[in-house]
Amino acid sequence: MSRKGWNTEICEDGDKAVDEYVRLEPEMVFLSLDLPTMDGHIAALEMRETDKSSRIVFVSSKTRLSKTQDAAYSSGAVTTLVTPITFGSVDREWAKIMGDIPEAPGLSDLDALYPDIEEPEPDFPEMPPLPSFPPVPAPIILEPISEVSKSKKGRKLKLFMLSLVILCSSLGILHYLEYIDIQAYLDELLTIFN
Repeated sequence: MSRKGWNTEICEDGDKAVDEYVRLEPEMVFLSLDLPTMDGHIAALEMRETDKSSRIVFVSSKTRLSKTQDAAYSSGAVTTLVTPITFGSVDREWAKIMGDIPEAPGLSDLDALYPDIEEPEPDFPEMPPLPSFPPVPAPIILEPISEVSKSKKGRKLKLFMLSLVILCSSLGILHYLEYIDIQAYLDELLTIFN
């Protein structure tokens, strides 16, 4: 295509190809049937639904030619090229590639064939109520320590204790929600220290 003066953009998946088609509004699209996330037939129909003048060329191996030609007819593609694609094969098909764009009979069946599939919400088990905690005791007020260094050590100790409480609480919650197995970690630590 660069020999013919065309710029190209390559997409590795069908869903992204449709998004890029809408964003870039290219003059021509080459598609294969076997694309990840959305097959080429659906991608071509979605492109034609967006723009009736989409110039689509399907690319196929000899073994999948019949199925690809059916998809090309359904989506109103201008032609189908068989791999390996050569300069000669593109030149031989160039009149068809640049010719009139046929109707896309598959557009009328697009919604029936490929309805919007909504992802089901995951079924999470109902969580049991949290245990009740004893009331928080009144804070203990301590006399200030006159030495600055002891006060800094006290703050560091309080910060360490608070961090330890938060860490232990987080681990407990993760264990309760069954994201981690604390017992397995404890068994592993015991084997290391024994």
